[in-house]
Amino acid sequence: MNKKELAGVEAANYVKDGMKVGLGTGSTVYYTIVELGRRVAAGLRIVGIPTSAATEALAKELHIPLTTFQACPRLDLTIDGADAVTPDFQLIKGGGGALLREKLVAAASDQLLIVVDDGKLYDSFANLSIPIEVVPFAWETTAQRIANLGGKWTLREREGVPFVTDNHNYILDTVFDSVADPGRLQDVLKAITGVVETGLFINMADAVIVGRADSVETLSRADSP
Repeated sequence: MNKKELAGVEAANYVKDGMKVGLGTGSTVYYTIVELGRRVAAGLRIVGIPTSAATEALAKELHIPLTTFQACPRLDLTIDGADAVTPDFQLIKGGGGALLREKLVAAASDQLLIVVDDGKLYDSFANLSIPIEVVPFAWETTAQRIANLGGKWTLREREGVPFVTDNHNYILDTVFDSVADPGRLQDVLKAITGVVETGLFINMADAVIVGRADSVETLSRADSP
């Protein structure tokens, strides 16, 4: 198994019979979902809420039963990936463009378990790309407000046209030279008119499973200083 597969499969061990599970998006949690599909076929009873159209399609292909927040307003566990993780369990997410739904699902979960390979561990978010989901209308003015804060933004594109999220918004991938206080940055960005959500997940992760060359390591917020 590669690093991502090691972490992804290990995360499936945290899913117990009868759980209501948030199903994340990305190349590492893909392996978790595939493993859950195998276990569902073997008799595991769970229901899931996907964080993206892509994950919904995968879950349906694997015959993982899905539900809605109307039927199930609270989840036991969400398993998702991340683009960056700091030692104090702060996250950057949204590389796959699903950050808004990912944050909504995580916020409705009793536990958030993150799966990454060891290349996603960073000391800080300085000079890392932070996805910011914005309303398409007047996005240029929103981008200017972000630039006024020191953010160097790039409009995310796909095949030469703006990338559109599942929620019909745009994404500005934004770099800041210094991110001394990610929580403060999150608050300031969310206060900007036109910003829908950011890829900063502050104080949300309960544990992180890290895939390494030939092993996995589980880091728990409860065990951190």
